[in-house]
Formats: sequence, structure tokens, C-alpha cells
Amino acid sequence: MQEARNLTKAERCSVFLLDKESNELIAKVFDGDVKNNKQIQTEVRIPVTQGIAGHVATTGELLNIEDTYAHPLFYRGVDDATGFRTRNILCFPIKDEKGEVIGVAQLCNKINGARFSAFDEHIAQAFSVYCCISIVHSLLYKKVIDTQHRSKLSNELMIFHMQVTNEEVKALSSTVTSQLHFFLPDFHLFSCKPREIGYEISAKAVIAMFEDLGFISKYRIRLDCLTRFVLMVRKGYRDPPYHNWLHAFAVVHFCYLLYKNTNVLNYLDDIEAVSLFVSCLCHDIDHRGTTNSFQVASGSVLAALYSSEGSVLERHHLAQSMCILNTEGCNIFENLSKEDYVRALDLMREIILATDLAQHLRKVKDLEHLAEDGFEPRNLEHKRLLLCLLMTACDLSDQAKSFANSKTIAELIYHEFFSQGDMEKGIGRAPMEMMDRDKAVIPDLQVGFLDSIALPVYRILSKLFPTTSEVLQAAEHNREMWARLNRKLIENNLPRNMDLFRCNIDFDV
Repeated sequence: MQEARNLTKAERCSVFLLDKESNELIAKVFDGDVKNNKQIQTEVRIPVTQGIAGHVATTGELLNIEDTYAHPLFYRGVDDATGFRTRNILCFPIKDEKGEVIGVAQLCNKINGARFSAFDEHIAQAFSVYCCISIVHSLLYKKVIDTQHRSKLSNELMIFHMQVTNEEVKALSSTVTSQLHFFLPDFHLFSCKPREIGYEISAKAVIAMFEDLGFISKYRIRLDCLTRFVLMVRKGYRDPPYHNWLHAFAVVHFCYLLYKNTNVLNYLDDIEAVSLFVSCLCHDIDHRGTTNSFQVASGSVLAALYSSEGSVLERHHLAQSMCILNTEGCNIFENLSKEDYVRALDLMREIILATDLAQHLRKVKDLEHLAEDGFEPRNLEHKRLLLCLLMTACDLSDQAKSFANSKTIAELIYHEFFSQGDMEKGIGRAPMEMMDRDKAVIPDLQVGFLDSIALPVYRILSKLFPTTSEVLQAAEHNREMWARLNRKLIENNLPRNMDLFRCNIDFDV
């Protein structure tokens, strides 16, 4: 691209690759400066329906525009994002050997003229052929590098995780019970705190929930297959303070509670119901106890694999879930029809990726409209939004138990956060306030999280399913208790960092 910029006397050039999955154009924008013999790059994403680049991508026709800001197709979002001002543009499609558009190239700001010339257009059209060849080769090279990363990651996981033995499968499957009250007397109630069951017995409880919901008989799941699958999933979780197996168990238990205490199954078909349940169990497999931003900033293997697609950890959780399903003796979907099997995996992909809170926040307005306007069972977008809402509600369910539970969970979460903050300080990065043990004010952060994330979820959920009103009330109560605790700590001049969990504060509930 630097050669194209020089030949046409352009100030800046960029290549947008067409991502058909997300329906976006993704650009690495070259600003024309060179430092240490490397082009400075900033990634920009725009919808394929927007702007000049979008028009060229959809029509496959070249555009030569003299005054971009006066042109109705010009999308200023890229300029706003990069701080660059575009005066004129020569934009042309990059097509593969089949004539299909795979990307778009732009040359911006003719240096020695008011606009790009016809000669520049000929150069651009010739150059697009070389762009296509380079892109194809680059994508092939990326696949090779990705394969190397996946191999390294697989080796790492094989070292970390032991395989499930036949003896373990037999030992668990021989003690399976369908009597759910065996685990906890209030197992079927929203107030139940499933973590109290403990690590060892929880796997047995998962199998019992599969049985009670009718999934085992409906999908002809062999008991030894389900047992091996559950044990493999459990071993797939590492042991960070919060994002571990017991978190997964709490999440899948809340999904069970929704199925048993609301009419949500009237809104979902059979494959959607089992896919959501399995996704809840698998949604954080191999979580490292750090955030997506930390993975990217630290240049981890996961970031190398997934950062270009976004939702780094969520894509990894999905990949590990698929690996377990594809492991011999673990495929609980093996007796589904081909159509249902493909659909179940597609649903798991969408549901697990929805656990990225950044994705959830982009859906909040649509979810609020859904709750206000009503759910339409035949509306596929409504189905998609509902599944994402249910997954998020399950994922955050620790915030809607007793306040004692809320405090215990908060301590685990901030142990994990502050561990990441310490690592960030170790590599010379300033952590976010909530990750910094020296700056975080935990009660304030808890109130803020409940106000901005958890409470809106449970308000929407209670509008759609009124029997979940007690869940909303529990979350609202916890919000009030955190605010009250904050005031008490200030009044008594007590710490509001991790030390608060060791303070004995008496106040009215």
C-alpha cells in the first residue's frame, strides 16, 4: 500500500477487508508515517452498508470523489475515530478470481492536485490485482500461524488438564440420583445458593438436572457419555478465585431454576432449551482469571488467535466446548439429527459469545424494546435477543441471592481483579480502578455494577417473566445493602478495600 500511495501521490491509504460473518469492513489504516521501518496502524471497523467504502464493497464499482465532505455517501466515523481529515478519495474494489469483492482499498488526499486523475484510476485498478494476491497469501499465512498457536495452546491444555478415566466415569455414574432435594432442600427455589453443594457433589447435581429436565430421554443421551462430558467440562475449568467450576455450576443451576419456575420453555423450542443449558455449563471453560483487554495487552496466545475477531476469552471458551464435544465418548448431541446438531452448535456459539458484557451492552436498548413491545415467538431476532438475555441473567445470578452470598462472591471477584491489576503493574501498565487494590472502593463499584449491568437485566427479565420478580427484588436489596454498608464504613472510618470483608459491621437488614 505504501507503493500505491507513492505512485498516486496520496497522503494516506488503507485496505478494508470484507468480513462476511459480521457484515463489516475492517481496515488497518496506514497513516503515512514510518517508525522503526514499520507502518503505524489503527484498526477501524465500519458496517458494510455505510460510507464510500461500503458503497464500493456492495456495488463493486470504483469511486473517485473530489470533495468528500460534500458527498452524501461519505461516512465521517472513520475520520472521527482516527483524527484524520479526508479531502478527496479514490476508492476501488478488490476482487478475487471469481469476481467477488473481498475488500476495498482507499487512497486519500491527493498531494499535488485537487483530485485523483484518470491515470490514478488506471493505477488503482491494476494495483487491485496485486492486492488480491497479497490478501490471499496473507490469509493463508495467518491460517498457518493460527494453526501453530492452536497447537501450542492444545499442548498447554493437555499438560494442565488430566484426562477423565473410565474409573471416574463409573464411580460417578453409579451414584447418580434424580432426587434433587438430596443436594439442598431448596434446590428448586430462586433463593437457593448452589455453591453450598460443593465441588465434588456438583457434577452429580448437573446430571440430575439433565435428568429432571427430560434431556437425557428426549435426546437419548447415554449416561456414561453425559458423565464423561460433565467431568471433562469440570476439568476444563481452571481455579481462579471466581471464574471456576463452581461459577459454571451456579450459572447452569439458575438456568434450571428459570426452566422450573417460569414459562420460559413456552418461548424456546427443544433445541434452544438444551443449547442454552449446555452453554451455561460450558460458557467460561479454561478462563484464566483475566479480562479480554488484558489478554490483548499482554500479547497472549489467546489474543494472537482471537483478537482480530473480538471477544477473545469467549471465543476460547467456545472453542474448548467444541473440543470436549468432539472428544471420544463426550458428544452428548450424537443422537441429534444432522440439522438439529448443526443448529445446537450454532446456538452455543451465539449464546457463549453473548457472555461478553461488551456485546450485552450493545443489545440493552433492543432488549428494553422487546420487554416493552412484547415477545413475538416467530420473530427470529426476538428469539436471539431472548437467548442472550437469559444467558446474561444466568451469568450474573450470584448478584441476586442473599446479601451474605453477594459479599462472599464480591470477595472472590476482587481477589481475581486485583491479581490482574498486580500483573498489569508488573508489566508497566496502569490498571483500571476496579482492578487496582490501592484505588478500588469496593462498595461503590458494587453499587455501580448493579445499577449499570445487573439490575437492568433483571428488570427486563421480570417484565417478560413476572415470576422472576423475586430475583429482581433480591438484586435491588443487595444494591441497597451495598450502599448502606458504604455509608457505615465511611461513618466509622473503616476501609472500603479488601479489608472490609474482615470488618464486623452491624446494621439493619
